[in-house]
Parts: sequence; C-alpha cells; structure tokens
Amino acid sequence: MHIKDASFVISSPNVQGCPKPDKPEFAFIGRSNVGKSSLINALVNKKNLAKTSGTPGKTKLINHFKVDSDLGNWYLVDLPGYGFAKVSVNERKQWEKMIRTYILERENLANIFVLVDSRHEPQKIDLEFIAKLGEWKVPFSIIFTKSDKENQRTVSQHVQEFKQALKKQWAELPPVFVTSAEKGTGVDKVLSLIDEILSQ
Repeated sequence: MHIKDASFVISSPNVQGCPKPDKPEFAFIGRSNVGKSSLINALVNKKNLAKTSGTPGKTKLINHFKVDSDLGNWYLVDLPGYGFAKVSVNERKQWEKMIRTYILERENLANIFVLVDSRHEPQKIDLEFIAKLGEWKVPFSIIFTKSDKENQRTVSQHVQEFKQALKKQWAELPPVFVTSAEKGTGVDKVLSLIDEILSQ
C-alpha cells in the first residue's frame, strides 16, 4: 500500500463525537506507554502526526486521523491506553466505558490492532483485553512493539509465550506482527493486512 498523506481530523471524548462512519476504520489500542503513537507515525511515515509522550495515559480521547492511500481514504484511530495510568479510578472507568462503547457501536470499524510490548512476558491485562474482544466478536490483530529495545531471542521467546497463553483460550490465533517503530520493522506487514482488508 502506498500512503499519499495522513492528517489529524478530530479528538472525541465519546463515540457520538466521532466523524461520520463513512470510511473503513482501523483502531490501535494497548497498555499505556506501549509505543502506540510512535507506531502510528511510522505507519503513515510522518514524524509527529500522533503526539508521543513519556507519560503513560497521555491519550485520553478517541483520536481520528484520515489516511489517503492508493486504495482510497480510511481512518486510523488512536484509542486511549488501558491499564496503568496516573488517573483516578473514576476517570479510568470513564475511559473504559468510552473504549467499550466505541468498539461495540462503531459500525465502520474494520479491525482493531492490539499493541503488546515485546520486552515483557505475557501480561494478564493484555490477555484479559483480548479475551474481551473475543466475547464481543470483534476482528483484531496483535502487534508486538519495541522489538529493537530487546535482544531478538528474548523478543521471540515473549511472542511464543504469548501465543501459547492465547492458545489456552483460542482455537485459532489472530494475525500477529513484530514491529519496531524506530527501525520500521514489520510496518509493511501491518500495512499489507490493512490493504487486504480494504480490498475485500
């Protein structure tokens, strides 16, 4: 896929504030500080499209970006991270409700990419969120991030352990990608899957 341009559209506090659902939508979600913004920037080849931050829980809204590609226009959506963030329990519950409502009600949602930090062993919070997506019957894929921040043997081991953990619940595994936003590793493969979905 060739991406011609990508631009920020809107930040919405809820699903009602999102743009008209007239284009296919690909959402990105993961634990706080998983490297979501960096990966989004790498996918569209723009350094500062999504704002990166060292502070976990920085994304608090549903951020829509319009992508103009050779396969037409589509939305890339940056969702708030789940899990650790220095916010009140009440605020976290509001985020969780917003994410759940978005996932269940957004009719043009084509795929959710769940981002997992490849430097760590399987985390309960990631597995629980993926189990939820299964319950909701939502199409999703898994992207392991920050593969350049750890030696390849460890990354590979963590990916295999994660797949083994998933196999306890899933008969068939979703597409899995190993990426590095810094080096561009795996970015083309993620775009190929988007390409495939758009072409269906």
